[in-house]
Amino acid sequence: MPETHSNPLDDPAANPFEVAAIAAADIARLSGVEHHDIALTLGSGWGKAADLLGETVASIPATEVTGFSKPALEGHVGTLRSIRTPGGRHVLVIGARTHYYEGHGVRRVVHSVRTAAATGAKIMVLTNGAGGIQETWSPGQPVLISDHINLTADSPLEGATFIDLTDLYSKRLRDVARTVDASLDEGVYTQFRGPHYETPAEVQMAKRIGGDIVGMSTALEAIAAREAGMEILGFSLITNLAAGIQQTPLSHTEVIEAGREAEPVISALLARVVEAL
Repeated sequence: MPETHSNPLDDPAANPFEVAAIAAADIARLSGVEHHDIALTLGSGWGKAADLLGETVASIPATEVTGFSKPALEGHVGTLRSIRTPGGRHVLVIGARTHYYEGHGVRRVVHSVRTAAATGAKIMVLTNGAGGIQETWSPGQPVLISDHINLTADSPLEGATFIDLTDLYSKRLRDVARTVDASLDEGVYTQFRGPHYETPAEVQMAKRIGGDIVGMSTALEAIAAREAGMEILGFSLITNLAAGIQQTPLSHTEVIEAGREAEPVISALLARVVEAL
């Protein structure tokens, strides 16, 4: 259903960082937590990780926070949770991702990341469910993101803003993740615009230009996180092999089912990784 209220980020004259600061103040007021240390965006298949991180201090409907929208996609819970880990750190869990294909503009896509930075978080963990190009991978396998290729033809950066993306996905954080699970493989994530799945030819194009994973999120968020000075860790859950690699038709139902089957294992993995960061 169409939204019934306006979003301040839709105003071209609005400063997106000021809107993010207001959203962070909303989170502090509604959660009672003034500062968060780590932020997680939980994509398809990763949602149960929030239950394993520690004590939930507050669970906030995303629509109560300035600039956030109700998620359009099944598998995204539509809440922001403030969690205190056993080690005493505060984690902001974002279950309200806005996808680029929803057509709301890139400012709203990256608003959650900018808000997380405004709450004080220095580490941004981005997760997604995606298609795998590597034939050795199988559905239900978590893979670290080592780099990305942005095929949206868009950027969250505005004006003459030049940001170095050389080590966008932190090697230090990937090394920490491997202390939890040494078997974790890694690959290059390729973000397409969506919402249609990629054609076999597009998958082969991604492979030839260096991609290992195909999906419809994450890259734009990672760029915004780097602009905000955050250190980034990326995880993809391989929910299926990509078109032309997998011989059966692709469906969103398949993605949801693969996520549900893998959820207990990958959620426990992510919780252990976050505790180790």
